Amino acid sequence: MRPSTCGQTAIVLLLLLSVAQQAFAAPLIPNINIDVGTAEGPQDVAASLQVLAILTIVSLAPGILIMTTSFVRIVVVIGFLRNAMSTQNVPPNQVVIALSMFLTFYIMSPYWSQANEQGIQPYLNGTISQSEAIDNTLAPLREFMFKQTRESDLALFVNMANDERPESQDDVSTVTLIPAFVISELKTAFQIGFMIYIPFIVIDMIVASTLMSMGMMMLPPVMISLPFKILLFVMVDGWHLLIRSLIVSFR
Repeated sequence: MRPSTCGQTAIVLLLLLSVAQQAFAAPLIPNINIDVGTAEGPQDVAASLQVLAILTIVSLAPGILIMTTSFVRIVVVIGFLRNAMSTQNVPPNQVVIALSMFLTFYIMSPYWSQANEQGIQPYLNGTISQSEAIDNTLAPLREFMFKQTRESDLALFVNMANDERPESQDDVSTVTLIPAFVISELKTAFQIGFMIYIPFIVIDMIVASTLMSMGMMMLPPVMISLPFKILLFVMVDGWHLLIRSLIVSFR
């Protein structure tokens, strides 16, 4: 059984706090002094490179988290729904992104919990090394991405990389897996979007045909069809059906 909303929020906050604690405790991060000077030895150069690498990773972290979770499919599908209903900016972008984020937390919470239990906490307790912690933390996320990635998309990037044919999923690098996962998610989102468009296109065709038969050529069909689209969506409990279908599609 999935945890409650409060439980999911607590898990995400715990994971973020654990990552922050790991960042402050990890020996990789050097002491930072705000000064400019000439490096006196290789250790100073290595420390500067470590700082630059950490700042780069932190700046790219939101994009990495977004593109390796269920966020892509959810936000694209909701965008298709908004366009199909011709509601312009309703719901607004802030609501769409916030809803997509919380649905992502709900779907990804079991995998993030496994990553925290298997990788982050043992490393903070000193029971595993840094490399083992990275592998254990990535393992649940890789499992999720492999479940949602099509073999043809994965084969595309494996072949383009000119690597040896992998014998198992462990032989596929994360760098190869992520773009294959993203294009698979986009394809799935477009398939769901096509199914969403069908009933609303039927309403548009009926309204346009009716207006033409009545000789009302100057009246925009969208102005008349929009209330019927909203009525249809509300009568079938569209948000319930859409969100349920999205969650089930990840199982």
